[in-house]
Amino acid sequence: MIEVRGLTKRYGDVLAVDDLSFDVVPGTVTGFLGPNGAGKSTTMRMVLGLDRPTAGTALVGGRRFAELTEPLREVGALLDPGAVHPGRTGRDHLRVAARTNGIPARRVDEVLGQVGLERAARRRIRAYSLGMRQRLGIAAALLGDPRVLLFDEPVNGLDLDGVRWIRGLLRGLADEGRTVLVSSHLLGEVQAIADRLVVIGRGRLVADVTTDELLRGPGRPRVRVRSPQPEALTALLRRHGLSAEPAGGAELQVEGGTAAQVGDLAAAAAIPLHHLSETAASLEEAYLALTGEAVEHPGRPVAATPEGAR
Repeated sequence: MIEVRGLTKRYGDVLAVDDLSFDVVPGTVTGFLGPNGAGKSTTMRMVLGLDRPTAGTALVGGRRFAELTEPLREVGALLDPGAVHPGRTGRDHLRVAARTNGIPARRVDEVLGQVGLERAARRRIRAYSLGMRQRLGIAAALLGDPRVLLFDEPVNGLDLDGVRWIRGLLRGLADEGRTVLVSSHLLGEVQAIADRLVVIGRGRLVADVTTDELLRGPGRPRVRVRSPQPEALTALLRRHGLSAEPAGGAELQVEGGTAAQVGDLAAAAAIPLHHLSETAASLEEAYLALTGEAVEHPGRPVAATPEGAR
């Protein structure tokens, strides 16, 4: 388990992390989200003892990282896939880590197989692609068979097969009862695997909720309904206090009620329905709604070039 309590980090006049508190519990994948500069990487570095907090604590299994007697056996992390000696082979990189942490040499080949790098194990790391370096970093994180794992942007550089593989790996680690914290800007991937989401902005906690809670929001879900009598259905729903707006063709988007309520009202009024479903917001929509005010460097849309100026 990871416990963050009142964590604060200042770099001179810059407040990178501001009184941050949250838990990452075993058996779950927790997505760690926020705009660039929100403090995600700094927080993960403090959990791993790489940066000293200005205030507050970050504990792993009830202890600070510096107090762990066998850190690689208890915590695995991928923060920077480029932080490796380019002249070593992939196998040698892992062998050094294993030897210095008292980990059996057989684990090197086991994790190389787990991440799919057996054929590239004797190649110099300088010849590795970004995706291969990501896999090597993940292998290093898994080397001590730890119960707690932290990954910062683990999907960067991976091809489609690699993305599908890492998705299954992270889900499988959590299903084994491990504690998994994942930071990523690929919200579709986070939505596919995360049980819980911790969202920060400008170093402060914005949300600490289950993925389902964030997608559904504080109110009722939206309902999509299609009928050959959209005008009659719209009038009926509005009479009962529901919001009903056209969503293209004969389809309506309804807010303020459930699919069951919409279906019951339509059946009572003998209005046929051809489609009825509840929809949640995408993680991208929910995330942008939460963090819009916390973006450090918002871009501006490119102005359209007048036709005559082209």
